[in-house]
Amino acid sequence: MKQFIKRLLGIGNTDTLEILKKKGFRPGANFNMRHDCIIDFSHSWHIEIGDDVTLAPRVHIIAHDASTWNYLGYTKIKNVKIGNRVFIGAGSIILPGVTIGNDVIVGAGSVVTKDIPDNTVVAGNPAKFRIATDAYIHQEKAKMNAENCFGTEFSEGNNATADQKALMKKMAEKHGIIFAE
Repeated sequence: MKQFIKRLLGIGNTDTLEILKKKGFRPGANFNMRHDCIIDFSHSWHIEIGDDVTLAPRVHIIAHDASTWNYLGYTKIKNVKIGNRVFIGAGSIILPGVTIGNDVIVGAGSVVTKDIPDNTVVAGNPAKFRIATDAYIHQEKAKMNAENCFGTEFSEGNNATADQKALMKKMAEKHGIIFAE
């Protein structure tokens, strides 16, 4: 309901991003933040994001830990750095003090508690190494063929027809996976 009201009022990620930028947040070029992401509003200037980074829906990036507030009257704050060409899957959480290298893929639902080196795919809670990014991309590219690859005309944003959607579904059942632009 809250999201519906925000959309109705024209309040969305674009507005949130502009507010964060005014507070000192500086994302790199080609930054793509999908809906319902949370970038630590109270400490956004402690978060550095490189170029060509995508945050899938509901990603959280947190730069502070208020667990000490009730006991010490202070909140712990750590910088977060995300490199270039990084994809962070839906529902993932990046905790304070984490550095994510370049060419990294974080699987959906992951909790990143430690630094991630360049060229790495991680997933899980806590996030753990799964495969090198270049090996993963090679592996997935080998699965692509003329039957299971679909152009932009098949996307919802381009008003894919019912026949196009049915064909995609049929091919996903046949191949177990399809690829769309």
